Amino acid sequence: MKQEEEEETPTPRTPRASAAAYNLVLAIMSKRRTWVCLFVLVYATLLSSSWNWLKTILFWFKQQESQASSASEWPALYASVLLGAVFGLLSMVAALAVAVPATLVIWITVVVMLTFFGKPRRVLVVEGRKITKEIIGFVFKILLREGNAVAAVAAVLGYFVLFRRKCEVD
Repeated sequence: MKQEEEEETPTPRTPRASAAAYNLVLAIMSKRRTWVCLFVLVYATLLSSSWNWLKTILFWFKQQESQASSASEWPALYASVLLGAVFGLLSMVAALAVAVPATLVIWITVVVMLTFFGKPRRVLVVEGRKITKEIIGFVFKILLREGNAVAAVAAVLGYFVLFRRKCEVD
């Protein structure tokens, strides 16, 4: 019976090892270049996962290019808008991956500050909900604005590249 109890009890982790690991993670995550690398990593992952979308759009454009008359620029316009939309969505998701931790830090800081100012718990909950709504709304507006800017730039560049390519082929 004692052997069964000894086997069932988990071995406790040493506090030094967990503290050292925690300090290492904290030191790594506090660097700005870590967040930049995280942004690039997420963006690269999203881009590689959506590669089939991009290939499908370009395949459609090539089919339209071979079927359409030489004066038509509509396929290049449609393809560039679709490419812009894909890149805009990708940039929004990648920015969200970086914005979520930063937003959480801001939210925690504000709630802790409210606690230190002596707000009662009920008032703190109400204020926390208001602050949460405001922060989420603010982040959403910024993500939409940045995503639309990236989408517009990608669409314009895509149009000029595709239309110029079509003009060179003709």
